[in-house]
Amino acid sequence: MEINIDQLDERQLRQLKLGVDQRLSSIRKSKYKMIDLFCGAGGLSIGLEEAGFSSLLGVDIESDFCQTYSHNHPDAEVFCGPIEKLTKQELQARLGEEHIHLVAGGPPCQGFSTVGRGDPNDLRNSLFRHYCRIIKYLAPDYLLFENVTGILSKKNEKTLTAICKKFNSLGYEVKIKVLEAQHYGVPQRRKRAFILGHRRDVAPVTFPVPTHDYWEGENYIPAVTVGDALLDITAQDGSIYNHQLESTKVNQITAARLKAIPEGKGIRYQKDEESYLKGKIKLNVDWEQMREGRLREQHYHRLNRKLPSPTLMTTVPHYYHPTEIRRFTVRECARFQSFPNDYVFCGSRRSQIKQVGNAVPAKLAWAIGQEFVRALSFKKLPLTSPIVGKSLETDEMIAKVRERAFAY
Repeated sequence: MEINIDQLDERQLRQLKLGVDQRLSSIRKSKYKMIDLFCGAGGLSIGLEEAGFSSLLGVDIESDFCQTYSHNHPDAEVFCGPIEKLTKQELQARLGEEHIHLVAGGPPCQGFSTVGRGDPNDLRNSLFRHYCRIIKYLAPDYLLFENVTGILSKKNEKTLTAICKKFNSLGYEVKIKVLEAQHYGVPQRRKRAFILGHRRDVAPVTFPVPTHDYWEGENYIPAVTVGDALLDITAQDGSIYNHQLESTKVNQITAARLKAIPEGKGIRYQKDEESYLKGKIKLNVDWEQMREGRLREQHYHRLNRKLPSPTLMTTVPHYYHPTEIRRFTVRECARFQSFPNDYVFCGSRRSQIKQVGNAVPAKLAWAIGQEFVRALSFKKLPLTSPIVGKSLETDEMIAKVRERAFAY
C-alpha cells in the first residue's frame, strides 16, 4: 500500500497519529529533557527520544523540515526561523521553567573561517555563536555537537580548537570522536564527527561502543545491510509512507545501462565501462582527460544487498536498486538512515530527499543517547577545578581524532 502524506484524508491522518502516539508513549514519560537546534527532519531527536529523552523544542529555518519535525514530534514545540531570532524571551515562553538536560545539534559550519585565528566569535561563525548563546542561557547538563568529518581536516584545525576552547569557557569538558554509522546497526557507511560535553559538576559521558560490523573476541557481528533494510518498510498500521514508485522511474538510456550492470557494481573507471557498457549505451567520456582518470563518484551504482549502503547525499544520488531498474524511494532511503517506518516526511520529493540525506542516522543517535542517559543516572559531582581544555590538551586530542578519522 503506497500513501502520499499530502493525500491522506482525516481518517488516515488520525490512524497515522495513533501509530506515532503509540511510539511516543514511553517518550512522554521521560524525566530527561532535550532540545534540538538545527534539527532538520529530526533524525537526531528521534534516536535520542528512543534512548530516553523527551524533546521539548526543535529549531530549524527550513519550513518543510519544521513541518516534518512537528508531525513526528507532536509533543515538542517547533521554532521555524533563523536561530538568531530565538531570543531568551522566546525560549522562556516555549520551555517555561523546565530544566534542560541536553542541548543537541549540528550548526552548519560553512561560515567558519579556515584562515586567521579561527575565532568562534567571528561574525561569519554566527550559527555556532548562537548555538553557544543558547547553551550559556540554558546551562544544560550535557551538550552534543555533530558535524561532517571535514571539520577535523588540517585546514580547519584552528576552527576546531576554537570550538573546543569556547565550550571550555562555558564550563564544559569535551571529547571528540568520529563515529561510523554501520557500527551501530545503521545499514549505511557514514562517518560523522561528534563532540560530547558535560558540565563540570555532572558525571562525564562516554562514546558508545560498536555493536555491529566489528569483532567481539573471536566472533564477528555483521553490519545491517541494504537487503535487511529493504525487507521491512511497512508501518505498524500496514501503510508504506513516502514510497511513491512512480517517482523512481529512469529514462530509457539509464534503464539500458542499469540492465547491463550487475548488483553491487557501477561505473567509475574506464575498465568499468569496458566491462559492462557496450555500443550505444557507453558513456562516451574521454577518460584520458578525466582528472585522475576516473569519475568523481561512481555512476549507475547498483547497491549490494549484502552490504550497507554508501553515504546518502542531500540530492538524488547515483545509487540504484540492486534488483529493480529504478532509483530508491524516500522511504527506502529513510530505512538506510534507520528512521522508523511510521516517520513521515513532508514537502516535495526533492525536499524529502534533502531531509533524509541531512539527518543523523536514528540508531546512531540512539546509541549516543543511551550514554547520556547512563551518565544522567549518576548523582551530580562536586564542582571541579575550571582548569580544563588547555591548548596543548586540545591540540593533542584533535590530532589523535583526525589521524583516526582519515585513516582510510
